[in-house]
This record gives sequence, C-alpha cells and structure tokens, in this order.
Amino acid sequence: MPDAAQSPRPTSPAPGYPDGNAGGIAVVTGASGGIGAATARALAASGFEVVCTARRTDRIAALAEEIGGRAVTCDVTDPASVAALAAEVGPELRVLVNNAGGALGADPVEDADPEQWRTMYDVNVLGLLHVTQALLPALRASGDGVIVNVGSTAGRAAYEGGGGYTAAKHGTKVVTETLRLELVGQPVRICEVAPGMVRTEEFAKVRFGGDQAKADAVYAGVPDPLVAEDVADAIAWIATRPAHVNIDELVLRPRAQAAQHKVHRVGQ
Repeated sequence: MPDAAQSPRPTSPAPGYPDGNAGGIAVVTGASGGIGAATARALAASGFEVVCTARRTDRIAALAEEIGGRAVTCDVTDPASVAALAAEVGPELRVLVNNAGGALGADPVEDADPEQWRTMYDVNVLGLLHVTQALLPALRASGDGVIVNVGSTAGRAAYEGGGGYTAAKHGTKVVTETLRLELVGQPVRICEVAPGMVRTEEFAKVRFGGDQAKADAVYAGVPDPLVAEDVADAIAWIATRPAHVNIDELVLRPRAQAAQHKVHRVGQ
C-alpha cells in the first residue's frame, strides 16, 4: 500500500482526446499544410487554443478560422520574426510543436548543392533553435510545457541521395536530446516524433523542385503510406500525456516500410 502521506501518482487518461491534460495555448510551426496543418486541427480538437504559424499568411488564416485558433505569420529562420511570434503568444504556452522543416534535392554528396544543405539546416535546426529559445520562458511559466520536435527516420539512418536532409534531421534529434538533458528538473517535457514515409501534398514535390513525376515515384507501389493525420494523432497523444510522462521519442512508419532502405512495393 502507498504511504498515505504521499500524493497519489497520477494515472493515464483513457485513450482518446480530449483528456484531462489538454488545454491552454499550443503553437504549431509550419502549419500552412501537411503535418503542420493536421497537427493544428488535432490539437484544437483536443482542447488547445492553437496559434498557427508559417510564412504563407493566406493558408494559416484560413486554418485558424476553421479551428478557432490564431494565425501569426512567421519565418522561423528570421529571429525578428520569431520574436514577434513570441510577443503574440504571450506569457504562457503549454505546447510547442516545432514542425517547420523540409528536404531539398536528392543528389549524392559529391554533386550536392551547398545552398540546399544550408537551407535545410537553417530551417530544420536553426529555425527550431530560434523558436525554442524565444518560447521557452512561456513554456516554463505554464508549469507544464511540452516541446514536440518533428524529426524523421532520416535522423536515424543514412541513405544514398539524402546526405543533406539526414544531416539536418540528425541535428533535430541531437538538439532534442540535449534540451532534455539541460532542462531536466524544470516543468518542460522534451519530445520528438520521427515519421517514416508520409505522403503529403507538398513534401516530395518540394524536394524535387516541383517535379510531380519524381515525387510520385517515391510512393509508387507502396500500399498505404502514412498520411499527415497519422503523425498529427501521435503528436496530440504526446502532448496530452500526464505531466509526469515524457515521450522521449516516437518513431512511426507505415507497415510497408521496415527500414529506411526496406520498403514493400506492390507489383515491383
């Protein structure tokens, strides 16, 4: 029997959203489409007031109106823009989802464009740094802040043609791990969700410079790749765990993908 003088250990809420640990303000970067937009919807459905932020004002404005949230235009690579976001958020923040990111190109290291690598690092790593630094005081002030960094299985393995992106997402992973060590004992949880193959409307198309055929080839024959809502569901679950539960990392892939290099394709 537990000591009667001790506070009872909190119990996990029943599956499903919303639950007892939802509510307050949540910020989602890169919310103009894909995983970001789906996450904003999932967090709003879980009971959070969601601040949708991205560079494309028209998209986040429409999303914010849809979910009853707020839209703040922000470029995560611009410290002044991020400071304006922090001022708009206010003194307390419950959840920060660092989702802004992306991949550019698939050239081998020998032929890679350094500017593409620089852009990927600037968004996936330095953008995460700028936003986290700016919003960390508000996360602390909430008494139970949660940071969810959107990484990738590319942050756990190398593959041909992915040098710049895998380097950037390895950076996301290591920044997450470092933050967890540095903030231990403070009222902020540090988490990462790392998806495998996720088919969204833009990710692969942007990577291949708008070449739809190359983008489609990534998923050719793959039965049921993940979709943005799958990842958003995982993020909402992480964000609504009891305050004593930290989900260090959550890796999710479609059933057809056993590893970065091992994908089942029908008819191929």
